[in-house]
Amino acid sequence: MPELPEVETIAANLRQGGDLPALPGHTIQRAELLWERTLAVPSPAEFSERIAGQTIRDIRRRGKFLLFDLDRHTLMIHLRMSGDLWVEPESAPVAPHHRLLLHLDGDLRLAFNDARKFGRAWLVEEPGIVLDSLGPEPLEEGFTAEILYQRLHAVKRQLKPLLLDQSFLAGLGNIYADEALHQARLHPLALSNELTPEQSARLWESIRLVLQEGIRRNGASIDWVYRGGNYQHFFKVYQRTGFPCYNCGTSIERLVVGQRGTHICPHCQPLK
Repeated sequence: MPELPEVETIAANLRQGGDLPALPGHTIQRAELLWERTLAVPSPAEFSERIAGQTIRDIRRRGKFLLFDLDRHTLMIHLRMSGDLWVEPESAPVAPHHRLLLHLDGDLRLAFNDARKFGRAWLVEEPGIVLDSLGPEPLEEGFTAEILYQRLHAVKRQLKPLLLDQSFLAGLGNIYADEALHQARLHPLALSNELTPEQSARLWESIRLVLQEGIRRNGASIDWVYRGGNYQHFFKVYQRTGFPCYNCGTSIERLVVGQRGTHICPHCQPLK
């Protein structure tokens, strides 16, 4: 599943352009819904009527959501397990797994491609209807080490499942949680309310460092779903089971925590 760095990279590419033009300034001429369940709200008929004629003003990210600011509404897309967004010429053949097409002026279209059909789209007047349940952004200026410490001590939960809870912190997923916990030298089963101020500050710094590095490297490409990043070449623990830890040489181990594959160095991340 694309996490914060991957979604941030996609938003930047759509916003700034590359091989194809940037999307802000383009007008949506019509929508074509190829799989109705891709659309969370409103109804397909209302969606097609409301979105036609609106111009894309900006593209940004909140947590793992992509937000398209339009004239009167916000289009929000969550890629989930296998979603991706393609900007392609209007004349391109419709690829397998395209679920939603936005036909734009300038002979372009934006395609939501999603093999596993878990991704969803919302067209709303007020994004808070969906986004207000999200926790703070880990890279925003106002998210301090002290705030993280307070939030950790407000609950009694294991660290890894808590970091994956989007209502606790927005944008972290399996990859970056593993990498951050390893860098902070914290075990994923450690209890949040038992962390010292120093451990909490270390975790805060580690979360920000791995996310910033992930963005700098355009995210991680670990399967056929997400393309273009190279952070996977710099993982310290994720998917390195049996390989030596770069810090101490101990073999990386794989655990299952909260039904998620989890990678640790048992020497650097002891469970006390």
